Amino acid sequence: MQAIYRRNYGSPDTLALVDVEKPSPKVNEVVIRVHAAGLHVGDAFAVRGSPFLMRMETGWTRPKRGIPGFDVAGTVETVGKEVTQWKPGDAVLGECRGSCAQYVTASEDRLARKPSCLTFAQAAVVPTSGLAALHALRDVARVASGQRVLINGASGGVGTFAIQIAKAWGAEVTGVCSDRNVDMVRSIGADHVIAYDREDFTTGDGRYDVIFDNVENRSLQECRRVLGPSGTLILNSGTGASGIALLWRLIKPLLISPFTRQNLRRYLSVPNRKDLELLATLIKDGCLTPVVDRSFSLAETPDAIRYLETGRVKGKVVVLVEEFMPPVSTDETTH
Repeated sequence: MQAIYRRNYGSPDTLALVDVEKPSPKVNEVVIRVHAAGLHVGDAFAVRGSPFLMRMETGWTRPKRGIPGFDVAGTVETVGKEVTQWKPGDAVLGECRGSCAQYVTASEDRLARKPSCLTFAQAAVVPTSGLAALHALRDVARVASGQRVLINGASGGVGTFAIQIAKAWGAEVTGVCSDRNVDMVRSIGADHVIAYDREDFTTGDGRYDVIFDNVENRSLQECRRVLGPSGTLILNSGTGASGIALLWRLIKPLLISPFTRQNLRRYLSVPNRKDLELLATLIKDGCLTPVVDRSFSLAETPDAIRYLETGRVKGKVVVLVEEFMPPVSTDETTH
C-alpha cells in the first residue's frame, strides 16, 4: 500500500509518499481502508517533534511511527478475532495511529459508525477536535443552559466544534477570531463574535462563566479579569513558548488555581467509543456540522501540514486518501 512516511523529525519536507506493508490487526483491532484522514495542529507537532514534550508520546529521538495522522474515516476491511462491534464493510470514523495511508489499524473501542449525512471527508475531521471540545465543555467546565461561554480561537478546529456544542447545551456563546472569520463563526451559531484584530476581549465589560482558550495569546491575568468570580478558564494550547518558558506556561495555572475561587484548568482528552457516538448523535440531530477548510490528496500531505502551520485554517484540514495518487516518487520501501 501507499503511505506518507518519514524516518526522522523535521519540516514537512521530510515526508514522502512510499510503498509500505499493509498492516494486520491485533485481536481487538480492525483494518480500515482509509477514505480520508483528518489533520490538526498536533500532527504538525508530531512531524517536527516540537514542542519537545510531544516526544513523550511520539518517541524521544525519532518517530516511533513513521506515518502521520491520528484521525480516520473509512470502511472496515478485516477484523481481529476478538472484535465484536464491527464487521467488514462498516463505515466508521475514529482515532488511530498513522491515518495518512491507504490502510490503517484501529482499536475497536476507538471507533464509531459514520453518520450517513456526512461525507468521509467531513467524518475524518471529527474525532480529535470534536472530542477535545466535548471533554473540555462537558467534563471540565460542565457547561449548562444560560451560562456565558467565551471561545478563544473560535474559527479553529476545536473552536468550531466548541461553539456548536456549547450552543446545543443552551449556553450564550461568544467567539473570538480574526476579522476575516467573523461571518463563518457567526454562521455556526455564535451569539456574539469579537474580532481580535479590532477588539481585545480581555478589556471589555463582559464577564464569562467559562472561557475556553485554544490560543493562549493573552496572559493568564488578562483572561482572569473577564472571568466570573467562580468561573472556569480552560487552557488548551501552551504553544508559542519553548523550554522552561513552555513548562512554566503549562503548570502556572495549576499552581494558582487552589488559591482562587476561579477554576484554572488544563486537561487531557482521551478518545473513546461512547463519546464518539455522542458526537455522531449530535451530528445526526443537526446540532453539529464539521467545518472543512481545505482538502489535499495523500501525496499533498506535506502541503497540508504547511497550511496547518500558517495558523489560518478555518475549521479543519483533510487528506483525501481515495483521491488519485501519482506514482511513488521514491524507490524507498519500509516495513
